[in-house]
Amino acid sequence: MDNRLNDQQPPVSTWDEGTDGGSQRFILRLYVTGMTPRSLRAIAQMTSICSEYLPDRHDLEIIDIYQHPSLASQDQIIASPTLLKTSPPPEIRLIGELSNRERVLSSLGIAGSE
Repeated sequence: MDNRLNDQQPPVSTWDEGTDGGSQRFILRLYVTGMTPRSLRAIAQMTSICSEYLPDRHDLEIIDIYQHPSLASQDQIIASPTLLKTSPPPEIRLIGELSNRERVLSSLGIAGSE
C-alpha cells in the first residue's frame, strides 16, 4: 500500500501561528505492516493529527512494508508501525501505534499540544 493522504476536511487549527513552523510543510512517512489492527490505529491517529494540526501543510505517505520492503530498508525501518518525519528538521522516528497523542504532537514539534 502506497497512498498519499491529504485530508480535505475543514481545519480545526490549534497551531501556534506565531512560530516559524507555522508555514513549514511536514513530510511524513508512516510505515505499517499490512492492515493489522495496530497499523489501522496508527493510520487513523496520524490522519486525525494531520487534519487537525497540519491542514494543507503536510504530506503523509503510508507505506506497507510487505508491499515495499526496499523503501523500509532504505529508511532503515526495523519495527512497525514507525512514523518518520523528514521535514522540517530535525528528522525524527516514532515507533509504535502512536496512541499517545500528546507524545506524537510534542515529538513533531507542533505547538498547541498539551
